[in-house]
Amino acid sequence: MTDAPRTAATVDQTPDADMATLARGGRLNIFGFVLRLAARLPFLFIAGRVYGASELGRFAYAVLVVEFAAQIAALGLRRGLAQLLANAKKPQACVVADAMLVAAIGSVIGMTILIAFPRAMYPTTRISGMDHLLAITVIAIAWTDIALAALAYNHDVASTVRARSIVEPWTISIVAFIWSYISIDDGLIISYVFSMVAAMIAALIPLFRCYGVPHGWRPDLKTAWSTAARNVPLAAADAVEWASRRIDLAVLGAFMPAAFVGIYYVAQQVATLPAKLKTSFEPVLGPAIVRRLATGDLPGIAKQVRQVTYWIIAAQAGIALALGIPGRAVMALVGSGFTGGTATLGFLLAAEVIAAAAVVSEAALIYVARKRNMLISLIMLAIEAGLAAALILIMKGQGFPQAFQATGPAIALCVALGFASLAKSWLLKRKLREPVSGWRWSIAWAAAAAVVVGAPIRLFLPEMLQLIIGIPMTLGAFGIVLWTKGFGPEDRELFKLRKDEVQELRDAEARDQLEDDIV
Repeated sequence: MTDAPRTAATVDQTPDADMATLARGGRLNIFGFVLRLAARLPFLFIAGRVYGASELGRFAYAVLVVEFAAQIAALGLRRGLAQLLANAKKPQACVVADAMLVAAIGSVIGMTILIAFPRAMYPTTRISGMDHLLAITVIAIAWTDIALAALAYNHDVASTVRARSIVEPWTISIVAFIWSYISIDDGLIISYVFSMVAAMIAALIPLFRCYGVPHGWRPDLKTAWSTAARNVPLAAADAVEWASRRIDLAVLGAFMPAAFVGIYYVAQQVATLPAKLKTSFEPVLGPAIVRRLATGDLPGIAKQVRQVTYWIIAAQAGIALALGIPGRAVMALVGSGFTGGTATLGFLLAAEVIAAAAVVSEAALIYVARKRNMLISLIMLAIEAGLAAALILIMKGQGFPQAFQATGPAIALCVALGFASLAKSWLLKRKLREPVSGWRWSIAWAAAAAVVVGAPIRLFLPEMLQLIIGIPMTLGAFGIVLWTKGFGPEDRELFKLRKDEVQELRDAEARDQLEDDIV
C-alpha cells in the first residue's frame, strides 16, 4: 500500500543540510529520552515509596508555581534567542549576555515575590524554613533554558542531553534518597533545588566554551527592556505552552486532596518523558526556520515541519503504547497506592501524541503569526481549564469515585490539545500555502502491531514481566512495522550516525573525563 502523505511530503528525497541537522538533534534527543527514562524512574520510585503521595503532591504544586515564574522570567528567549542571534549586529556572546541580563532581572522579581509570599507555593500546607529555598530555582531554570537554546543555535544538542537527561534527573534522585534520612518534610524540595542548580552549571560551562567571555559587553538596560517588550508575544506563547501542561494539575489541586495531586503528578512525569522529544527539537528547528525565512523559502519550512512532526508523532506514539498498555504495572513501580492513576496515565500519554502537531507548527508560527498563535493558545488554555473543572464537578455530582474524578483534567487536556493541533496546523498551512501535516497512515499500522503484541502480555503476564518483556516487545513491534512500511530515505536519516558525530561524541567524552580527572 502506498503511503500517499509521505510521497507528498518528500519532494526531494536527498536530505539537505538543515534536515541533516534536525536528524542529528533528533538522534541525540532519542538517546536523551532513554537516559531520562532511566534517571527519572528512580526519583519517582523514591518519592512515591519513601515520601508518599501527599508529600509528593505538596512538592508538585510548589514546583508548578516556581516553573511558571521561571517561564515568565525568561521572557520568551528560550525560542526567541535564535532570531536575536541570527540578526545580531554585535558579537553573539554579547547577545547571549543581554538575554541572560533580561532573564536575571525577571528572575529577581519572581524570586522576591515568592520569598515574600511563600503561600503562593504552599497554599494549603505548612511552610518550614528550608522551603523558601525553592524560590532560588527561578533563575536557575531561566538561565539553563537560555543557555541551552544558545548552544542549540550552534548545533550543540549534546549539552541539552547532558544537562537535562543526566545531571538534572540523577541529581534529584540521589539527593532525594540521601535527604530522606535527614528529613522527610523538605527532602523533595531540597533535592529539586540541587538538581536545578546542577543543571544550570552543566549548561553554563559549555556555553562559555562555545561563545566565550563577552568582551566589551556592558549591561544595557535600555536594550534589555526593548528585548523584553519585543518578546512579549513569545513569552506569552511560552507561558501558555507551559501552562497547558500544568493547569490540569492546578485545577486538580483546587478540587482534590493532595494525595490525588501526587498520583496525578507521577502519571504526568511518566507521560511527559516522551514529550521531551518534541520540546527538545524546538531549539534545533528554530534556527532552521529562521534561515529559510531569510531566503523566503516557505515550501522548505513546510517540508521541515512535516518531517519533524512525523518523527515526533511516530516516536511518541510508540512510546505511549509501550508505557500505556502496561500502565498499571508502570504506576505500581512507584507504589501500590498509585495504581489508581492508570487511566490518567493513558489519557496523558494520548495527549502528548495529539500535541505534536501543535508544538511543531508553533515553532514556525512564532515567526510568521505570533499574535494569532498566541490567541489560539489562550483559547486552548481556557478550554482546558474550563473543561477540567467542569468534568470534576460533573463526576462529583454524579457520585463517581475520586479516582474517576481525577481523570477529568487529563481528558480536558486531550480535547484542548486536539483543538490547538488542528487550529495551528490550519493557520500555518494558510501562511505557508503548503501542507504541513505530518500524519501518515503507517503510524496507524505500526500502532495496530504494537497492540497485537502488547495486549496479550498485559493480560497474561505478571506486572514485573509486563515491564521487562512487554515494553521492549511492544516498542519493537511498533518500530519494525514503521521502519519497513513507513520510513523513506529522509526518515531514516534520523538513525544514521555519521563518523564526524561519532568523533564529536568521543571528543566530548574525553573532555569530560579530563575535567573529572582534574577535579
